Amino acid sequence: MTAKHTLNELEVMLADLENQSSFYQPTAFWEKASQKLVVELKEAGFESFRSGGAPRDFFVPTYGVPGNCLSENFASQVEALVVKEFGSGSKAHQTIARSMTGEAWAHADYRVFLAADTPTSPPLLSNVSESDVGYPSEHFNFDGKFYSRSFLNYLLGLTFLKKNVETQSIKRVLEIGGGFGTLGEILHQSGNFAYVDVDIPPTSAVANYYLSSTETHSVVPYSETRNLEAIDYPESGQSMVLCPWQLPKLKGKVDLAVNFISFQEMEPEIVKNYLTEIDRLEATYVLLRNMREGKRTLAQGAEYGVETPILSDDYDRFLPNYDLVNTNVHPYGYKTVDGFHSELRLYRRK
Repeated sequence: MTAKHTLNELEVMLADLENQSSFYQPTAFWEKASQKLVVELKEAGFESFRSGGAPRDFFVPTYGVPGNCLSENFASQVEALVVKEFGSGSKAHQTIARSMTGEAWAHADYRVFLAADTPTSPPLLSNVSESDVGYPSEHFNFDGKFYSRSFLNYLLGLTFLKKNVETQSIKRVLEIGGGFGTLGEILHQSGNFAYVDVDIPPTSAVANYYLSSTETHSVVPYSETRNLEAIDYPESGQSMVLCPWQLPKLKGKVDLAVNFISFQEMEPEIVKNYLTEIDRLEATYVLLRNMREGKRTLAQGAEYGVETPILSDDYDRFLPNYDLVNTNVHPYGYKTVDGFHSELRLYRRK
């Protein structure tokens, strides 16, 4: 899908969004964020979205700036001081440079992935490598393959899944809040999966562009499904991008439902609605990664915050037909420097 076609698709999505239930509108966290993203995408286009300011702030995670909470200017100043003191290319310079760019952190996650993965169990992850569609500002080459923070987040989550349950039967994957489509790219490099990504615009339009640009299999865009009263699950080897209000129309049993780092940005009643839909589709497994303590609230002064944080126990209550298989922060998740736990939770249908 061309960037121009994607922009037209985005306009249609945004127009359709206006008539949808509050369950499918941007939440308090995403209302301002979505407006900022739409403006930037319309002005700068989709071709380099992974190096743009707003995408990196909201749905293109980074190990370095801005994910490390430093500015480009500050990181440059620190590196310049080290060069002045120890010389360009010195061991000290290389150490600081790898820290400022996030490469050291990324390599640590890569090492966990290598140690934890079971290469013969699906999805087959040992040879996956991320494309450079969207011109990422951060793309690390380890052993001849490329990785970003988004890519490694999913690889760690999938290895956690493989450590805890049998994955041979997983063929249909549903993701709520799929960002720019990383999981779809991984799945279609690592097996014959049918993948559905459900997200609000403009992120859904970006995912449509990304998956269409990176994959050899077909991607069913929003324009082909927007007027359907019933949406059949795509065939194996195929991806489909839907907007949230289409989810109740999706038909077919799901093997694995996924949400990574976006339920935490929604209000509890919104998350409950999505999990009810996942239950309706009889997902065998549900794999989540979100903050155990929830996101900061608007009342606490967060510029982009939630009204009511969703906590780990909420997922248990919203999934009464599921048993909690396992949870994990280390090594597959992450504990922030200020004490928040990005926690993986895996559920199995009773």
